[in-house]
Amino acid sequence: MRVLLTTLVITLATWVALPGGTTHAANRPNIIFVMADDLGYGDLGCYGQTTLATPHIDALARDGLRFTDFYAGCTVCRPSRLVLWTGQHTGHTAISSNASYVFKPQDVTIAELLKQAGYATGGVGKWAMGNPGNSGHPNDNGFDLWMGYLDQCEAHKYYPTHLWRNREKFPLPGNVLSTDPAARGRVAIERVTYSHDVMTEQAFDFIRQHAGRTPFLMHMHWTVPHVNNEGARITGNGLEVPDVGPYGDRDWPDNEKGFAGMIHRLDHDMGRLIDLLRELKIDNNTLVFFTSDNGAHHEGHDHEFFNSNGELRGYKRDLYEGGIRVPMIAWWPGHVAPNTTCNTPLAFWDVMPTFCELAGTEPAANTDGISFVAALNGQPQPDHEYLFWKFQQKTAVRMGKWKGVRLGNDRPWELYDLENDVSESTSIARQHSDVVEKIDRAVLIANKTTSATE
Repeated sequence: MRVLLTTLVITLATWVALPGGTTHAANRPNIIFVMADDLGYGDLGCYGQTTLATPHIDALARDGLRFTDFYAGCTVCRPSRLVLWTGQHTGHTAISSNASYVFKPQDVTIAELLKQAGYATGGVGKWAMGNPGNSGHPNDNGFDLWMGYLDQCEAHKYYPTHLWRNREKFPLPGNVLSTDPAARGRVAIERVTYSHDVMTEQAFDFIRQHAGRTPFLMHMHWTVPHVNNEGARITGNGLEVPDVGPYGDRDWPDNEKGFAGMIHRLDHDMGRLIDLLRELKIDNNTLVFFTSDNGAHHEGHDHEFFNSNGELRGYKRDLYEGGIRVPMIAWWPGHVAPNTTCNTPLAFWDVMPTFCELAGTEPAANTDGISFVAALNGQPQPDHEYLFWKFQQKTAVRMGKWKGVRLGNDRPWELYDLENDVSESTSIARQHSDVVEKIDRAVLIANKTTSATE
């Protein structure tokens, strides 16, 4: 139900258990959720990267909580974001592929729930759930401010002629797009204003505006290091970035230098974000998350060049670990203990109940998630009976240490013991038919999508 009684929300928000023992609503944290696009589990130093430097994000992990077994909502963009916003896994969301989806009035998002709980709500980056003139626009789904891309495919381009600030076009000076039909209006021939930089500054302005006032929620859904697909086909390098940072003298292909430059820029801006919070003196009351929308990509870039999936098998569009296991870091000075880890398997559908508990309100009744505030507190974290994903005809289930993968509805289950085979190299389904039967039963419960156009 989109509209909740304000008085009920205020009552629920008055007292809430928070890490560090604080209970009064006035001390509810600001929440910043930073999500990269197609960043692999192994692209960060704190997750094993040895070639690309990510000192600022590594510092977040050193000073906060690093999740080792955290999962995206899906292995591609749109369904993963839908899972994040609604707190439902892909057995219950309307889509489990990159099929188009527009938010309906009956859909309930994280932003709506926190806005009703008294939070100012802002977001930048890729939206993908609706446009001006339909029910899916972010302003109609809980966001006071959305600045960036509305259409998912438009987010391929890094030098567009405009972004969207709420319902108005926001011009980006100097950018000119190719008229070549093969470019599909997504390849710039004159590049002046880089979209990532503009969206980042808009996010920082929102934080400055709300610092020390009402608590705020900020979603920073950056589009790096996603490739410009059309650019890759036309120019051979779709990893568009103003400069490649410290990697200009490396003997690497230009596209891999571009990928490295994107990672450098992303890391640098995470450092700027933390500096801003400290400058505004709100770092001790601001909880920052950093993650990725799915696993490493292999589009205009070789995911093995920098070992972007680490020791995991697969990449974007797979339901093996490399396609869905993602970095996840939580940083909150004075509340989240530094240099700690959480090994409990958790996923994007757990974000809604977590944010709602922190904000002192209730999640949507149909959420599949569980709060991980206990993990933020350094306490034993409740576990799922199972985690579930589907993508087109592929299905995956994680149940404790067991991971089942089925590559088609008529294909047999593969079964892996992730404690001893995190690379999913050897299926042991025949040796553990009892586990496969449990996974089959879980799928019957989880796979209850009622409306989907795949």
